[in-house]
Amino acid sequence: MNADAILELVRRQPFAPFVIRLSGGETHEVRHPECIAITKTRVVITDPQEDRIAVCSLMHMTSVDYLQPT
Repeated sequence: MNADAILELVRRQPFAPFVIRLSGGETHEVRHPECIAITKTRVVITDPQEDRIAVCSLMHMTSVDYLQPT
């Protein structure tokens, strides 16, 4: 996975929430474009409702899937 691929998802109009899957089995939901920051090698995902922040290496991202509407 690379930063450009994630940026494309974040900039999509209209925004569609998605989940990032990591090589260790972790998953992180991105429900709003303001809840993610992207650098060259990492992604920071915030979850304001859970008061949680995850810092993920792009190297460990295995897939990205769109979330089903709730």
